[in-house]
Amino acid sequence: MSDNTPLIHPTAVIDPSAKLGANVRVGAFTLIGPDVEIGDGTEIGPHCSIHGPTRIGRDNRFIGHAAIGGEPQDKKFAGERTELVIGDRNLVREFVTINRGTGGGGGITRVGDDNWFLAYVHIAHDCHVGNNCVFSNNTTLAGHVTVGNWVIISGFGGAHQFCRIGDHAFIGMGALTNGDVPPFTMVGSDSLGRPRGINSEGLKRRGFDAERISAIKRAYRTLYVAGLPLAEAKQQLAEQAQTSDDVRGLLEFIESTERPLLR
Repeated sequence: MSDNTPLIHPTAVIDPSAKLGANVRVGAFTLIGPDVEIGDGTEIGPHCSIHGPTRIGRDNRFIGHAAIGGEPQDKKFAGERTELVIGDRNLVREFVTINRGTGGGGGITRVGDDNWFLAYVHIAHDCHVGNNCVFSNNTTLAGHVTVGNWVIISGFGGAHQFCRIGDHAFIGMGALTNGDVPPFTMVGSDSLGRPRGINSEGLKRRGFDAERISAIKRAYRTLYVAGLPLAEAKQQLAEQAQTSDDVRGLLEFIESTERPLLR
Protein backbone atom coordinates (compact mmCIF):
# COMPACT_ATOMS: atom_id res chain seq x y z
CA MET A 1 0.00 0.00 0.00
CA SER A 2 1.35 3.43 -0.98
CA ASP A 3 1.85 6.05 1.71
CA ASN A 4 -0.49 8.28 -0.35
CA THR A 5 -3.38 5.81 -0.36
CA PRO A 6 -6.60 7.15 1.20
CA LEU A 7 -7.26 5.78 4.68
CA ILE A 8 -10.90 4.63 4.71
CA HIS A 9 -12.70 3.15 7.71
CA PRO A 10 -14.22 -0.25 6.83
CA THR A 11 -17.73 0.94 7.73
CA ALA A 12 -17.62 3.89 5.30
CA VAL A 13 -19.65 3.62 2.08
CA ILE A 14 -17.99 5.21 -0.95
CA ASP A 15 -19.43 5.16 -4.45
CA PRO A 16 -17.00 3.67 -6.99
CA SER A 17 -17.19 6.83 -9.12
CA ALA A 18 -16.04 9.12 -6.28
CA LYS A 19 -12.49 10.43 -6.66
CA LEU A 20 -10.38 10.70 -3.50
CA GLY A 21 -6.97 12.35 -3.56
CA ALA A 22 -3.80 11.31 -1.78
CA ASN A 23 -3.88 10.93 2.00
CA VAL A 24 -7.63 11.49 2.26
CA ARG A 25 -9.08 10.08 5.49
CA VAL A 26 -12.69 8.90 5.75
CA GLY A 27 -14.20 8.10 9.16
CA ALA A 28 -16.64 5.49 10.37
CA PHE A 29 -20.16 5.28 8.89
CA THR A 30 -19.53 8.11 6.43
CA LEU A 31 -21.28 8.09 3.05
CA ILE A 32 -19.64 9.54 -0.07
CA GLY A 33 -21.88 9.43 -3.11
CA PRO A 34 -21.31 9.51 -6.87
CA ASP A 35 -19.82 12.52 -8.65
CA VAL A 36 -17.81 13.62 -5.62
CA GLU A 37 -14.17 14.74 -5.82
CA ILE A 38 -12.10 15.25 -2.65
CA GLY A 39 -8.65 16.80 -2.78
CA ASP A 40 -5.41 15.63 -1.21
CA GLY A 41 -5.06 15.63 2.54
CA THR A 42 -8.71 16.25 3.34
CA GLU A 43 -10.12 14.54 6.42
CA ILE A 44 -13.76 13.42 6.53
CA GLY A 45 -14.84 12.49 10.06
CA PRO A 46 -17.44 9.93 11.16
CA HIS A 47 -21.12 9.97 10.25
CA CYS A 48 -20.77 12.52 7.43
CA SER A 49 -22.64 12.45 4.14
CA ILE A 50 -21.26 14.00 0.96
CA HIS A 51 -23.50 13.99 -2.11
CA GLY A 52 -22.56 15.02 -5.63
CA PRO A 53 -21.96 16.78 -7.79
CA THR A 54 -19.52 18.17 -5.23
CA ARG A 55 -15.88 19.20 -5.56
CA ILE A 56 -13.83 19.64 -2.39
CA GLY A 57 -10.26 20.95 -2.38
CA ARG A 58 -7.15 20.14 -0.37
CA ASP A 59 -6.52 19.88 3.37
CA ASN A 60 -10.07 20.45 4.57
CA ARG A 61 -11.35 18.98 7.85
CA PHE A 62 -14.93 17.79 8.29
CA ILE A 63 -15.08 16.89 11.98
CA GLY A 64 -18.21 14.73 11.98
CA HIS A 65 -21.94 14.53 11.33
CA ALA A 66 -21.74 17.09 8.50
CA ALA A 67 -24.21 16.94 5.59
CA ILE A 68 -22.48 18.28 2.50
CA GLY A 69 -23.76 18.66 -1.06
CA GLY A 70 -27.36 17.75 -0.35
CA GLU A 71 -30.23 18.85 -2.55
CA PRO A 72 -31.23 22.52 -2.20
CA GLN A 73 -34.13 23.28 0.10
CA ASP A 74 -36.04 25.05 -2.65
CA LYS A 75 -39.44 24.01 -3.98
CA LYS A 76 -38.43 25.16 -7.47
CA PHE A 77 -35.64 22.61 -7.60
CA ALA A 78 -36.62 19.90 -10.08
CA GLY A 79 -33.63 17.60 -9.97
CA GLU A 80 -31.51 19.55 -12.45
CA ARG A 81 -27.74 19.09 -12.30
CA THR A 82 -26.25 21.59 -9.88
CA GLU A 83 -23.10 21.50 -7.79
CA LEU A 84 -21.20 22.51 -4.69
CA VAL A 85 -17.61 23.71 -4.90
CA ILE A 86 -15.50 24.00 -1.73
CA GLY A 87 -11.93 25.31 -1.71
CA ASP A 88 -8.94 24.47 0.48
CA ARG A 89 -8.13 24.37 4.21
CA ASN A 90 -11.66 24.87 5.51
CA LEU A 91 -12.72 23.62 8.93
CA VAL A 92 -16.26 22.23 9.05
CA ARG A 93 -17.52 21.34 12.51
CA GLU A 94 -20.34 19.10 13.73
CA PHE A 95 -23.76 19.08 12.01
CA VAL A 96 -22.88 21.72 9.40
CA THR A 97 -25.08 21.62 6.27
CA ILE A 98 -24.01 23.02 2.90
CA ASN A 99 -26.43 22.53 0.00
CA ARG A 100 -25.87 22.47 -3.76
CA GLY A 101 -27.15 25.26 -6.00
CA THR A 102 -30.30 25.53 -8.10
CA GLY A 103 -30.72 25.87 -11.83
CA GLY A 104 -32.43 29.21 -11.43
CA GLY A 105 -29.76 30.55 -9.08
CA GLY A 106 -26.68 29.96 -11.19
CA GLY A 107 -26.29 26.28 -10.42
CA ILE A 108 -23.39 26.50 -7.94
CA THR A 109 -22.98 26.97 -4.22
CA ARG A 110 -19.38 28.10 -3.74
CA VAL A 111 -17.17 28.22 -0.64
CA GLY A 112 -13.63 29.63 -0.73
CA ASP A 113 -10.53 28.89 1.32
CA ASP A 114 -9.47 29.01 4.97
CA ASN A 115 -12.93 29.38 6.49
CA TRP A 116 -14.18 28.12 9.86
CA PHE A 117 -17.77 26.88 10.01
CA LEU A 118 -18.65 25.98 13.58
CA ALA A 119 -21.39 23.64 14.81
CA TYR A 120 -24.83 23.72 13.16
CA VAL A 121 -23.92 26.30 10.50
CA HIS A 122 -26.23 26.19 7.47
CA ILE A 123 -25.17 27.47 4.04
CA ALA A 124 -28.11 27.29 1.67
CA HIS A 125 -28.33 26.88 -2.09
CA ASP A 126 -26.54 29.31 -4.43
CA CYS A 127 -24.61 31.04 -1.63
CA HIS A 128 -21.12 32.30 -2.36
CA VAL A 129 -18.74 32.55 0.60
CA GLY A 130 -15.28 34.07 0.27
CA ASN A 131 -12.07 33.37 2.17
CA ASN A 132 -10.95 33.58 5.81
CA CYS A 133 -14.46 33.84 7.25
CA VAL A 134 -15.64 32.59 10.64
CA PHE A 135 -19.27 31.50 11.03
CA SER A 136 -19.99 30.82 14.70
CA ASN A 137 -22.44 28.23 15.99
CA ASN A 138 -25.89 28.22 14.37
CA THR A 139 -25.08 30.82 11.73
CA THR A 140 -27.68 30.49 8.97
CA LEU A 141 -27.51 31.81 5.42
CA ALA A 142 -30.67 31.71 3.33
CA GLY A 143 -30.42 31.08 -0.40
CA HIS A 144 -28.39 33.26 -2.77
CA VAL A 145 -26.45 35.08 -0.02
CA THR A 146 -23.01 36.42 -0.94
CA VAL A 147 -20.40 36.79 1.80
CA GLY A 148 -17.06 38.48 1.18
CA ASN A 149 -13.64 37.83 2.70
CA TRP A 150 -12.67 38.06 6.39
CA VAL A 151 -16.30 38.20 7.54
CA ILE A 152 -17.20 37.12 11.07
CA ILE A 153 -20.78 36.11 11.91
CA SER A 154 -21.43 35.53 15.60
CA GLY A 155 -23.56 32.78 17.08
CA PHE A 156 -27.19 32.54 15.94
CA GLY A 157 -26.63 35.23 13.30
CA GLY A 158 -28.35 34.99 9.95
CA ALA A 159 -28.83 36.61 6.56
CA HIS A 160 -32.00 36.96 4.48
CA GLN A 161 -32.00 35.50 0.98
CA PHE A 162 -30.17 37.49 -1.73
CA CYS A 163 -28.37 39.66 0.84
CA ARG A 164 -24.69 40.53 0.47
CA ILE A 165 -22.20 40.94 3.31
CA GLY A 166 -19.07 42.89 2.40
CA ASP A 167 -15.43 42.20 3.22
CA HIS A 168 -14.31 42.58 6.86
CA ALA A 169 -17.88 42.96 8.17
CA PHE A 170 -18.75 41.74 11.66
CA ILE A 171 -22.25 40.48 12.45
CA GLY A 172 -23.12 40.45 16.16
CA MET A 173 -24.65 37.59 18.10
CA GLY A 174 -28.24 36.91 17.09
CA ALA A 175 -28.32 39.64 14.45
CA LEU A 176 -30.57 38.94 11.47
CA THR A 177 -29.58 40.98 8.43
CA ASN A 178 -32.27 41.73 5.85
CA GLY A 179 -30.29 44.20 3.73
CA ASP A 180 -26.84 44.46 2.20
CA VAL A 181 -24.08 45.01 4.77
CA PRO A 182 -21.30 47.26 3.45
CA PRO A 183 -17.66 46.26 3.88
CA PHE A 184 -16.02 47.00 7.26
CA THR A 185 -19.40 47.45 9.01
CA MET A 186 -20.33 46.08 12.44
CA VAL A 187 -23.93 44.96 12.85
CA GLY A 188 -25.34 45.09 16.37
CA SER A 189 -26.21 42.08 18.50
CA ASP A 190 -29.97 42.34 18.18
CA SER A 191 -32.65 40.91 15.93
CA LEU A 192 -33.01 44.22 14.07
CA GLY A 193 -29.49 44.01 12.67
CA ARG A 194 -28.60 47.71 12.82
CA PRO A 195 -25.17 49.15 11.89
CA ARG A 196 -23.05 49.94 14.95
CA GLY A 197 -19.81 51.42 13.60
CA ILE A 198 -16.89 49.80 11.81
CA ASN A 199 -14.98 46.64 12.62
CA SER A 200 -11.89 48.58 13.71
CA GLU A 201 -10.49 45.87 15.97
CA GLY A 202 -10.68 43.30 13.21
CA LEU A 203 -9.01 45.70 10.78
CA LYS A 204 -6.14 46.32 13.21
CA ARG A 205 -5.59 42.59 13.56
CA ARG A 206 -5.33 42.31 9.77
CA GLY A 207 -2.72 45.03 9.46
CA PHE A 208 -4.79 48.09 8.57
CA ASP A 209 -2.86 51.17 9.72
CA ALA A 210 -4.36 54.22 11.46
CA GLU A 211 -4.67 56.20 8.24
CA ARG A 212 -6.68 53.50 6.48
CA ILE A 213 -8.95 52.97 9.49
CA SER A 214 -9.51 56.72 9.81
CA ALA A 215 -10.62 56.93 6.17
CA ILE A 216 -13.05 54.04 6.68
CA LYS A 217 -14.46 55.67 9.82
CA ARG A 218 -15.01 58.91 7.93
CA ALA A 219 -16.84 57.02 5.19
CA TYR A 220 -19.02 55.27 7.77
CA ARG A 221 -19.96 58.59 9.35
CA THR A 222 -20.87 59.94 5.93
CA LEU A 223 -23.08 56.98 5.18
CA TYR A 224 -24.69 56.38 8.57
CA VAL A 225 -24.20 59.28 10.99
CA ALA A 226 -24.50 62.47 8.97
CA GLY A 227 -28.19 61.92 8.20
CA LEU A 228 -27.67 62.43 4.47
CA PRO A 229 -29.93 61.02 1.75
CA LEU A 230 -28.21 58.07 0.14
CA ALA A 231 -27.61 59.90 -3.14
CA GLU A 232 -25.84 62.76 -1.37
CA ALA A 233 -23.85 60.36 0.81
CA LYS A 234 -22.62 58.57 -2.32
CA GLN A 235 -21.46 61.88 -3.78
CA GLN A 236 -19.35 62.57 -0.71
CA LEU A 237 -18.02 59.02 -0.69
CA ALA A 238 -16.95 59.47 -4.32
CA GLU A 239 -14.82 62.45 -3.25
CA GLN A 240 -13.31 60.49 -0.36
CA ALA A 241 -12.62 57.52 -2.64
CA GLN A 242 -10.13 59.58 -4.62
CA THR A 243 -7.61 59.19 -1.79
CA SER A 244 -8.65 55.80 -0.35
CA ASP A 245 -8.85 52.43 -2.08
CA ASP A 246 -10.87 51.12 0.88
CA VAL A 247 -13.53 53.80 0.46
CA ARG A 248 -13.52 53.15 -3.28
CA GLY A 249 -14.31 49.49 -2.61
CA LEU A 250 -17.04 50.51 -0.17
CA LEU A 251 -18.60 52.80 -2.76
CA GLU A 252 -18.43 50.15 -5.47
CA PHE A 253 -20.25 47.75 -3.15
CA ILE A 254 -23.00 50.32 -2.54
CA GLU A 255 -23.31 51.17 -6.23
CA SER A 256 -23.75 47.52 -7.18
CA THR A 257 -26.39 46.66 -4.59
CA GLU A 258 -29.75 45.44 -5.84
CA ARG A 259 -31.33 45.06 -2.42
CA PRO A 260 -31.93 47.84 0.11
CA LEU A 261 -28.76 48.84 1.92
CA LEU A 262 -28.71 48.12 5.64
CA ARG A 263 -29.09 51.66 7.07
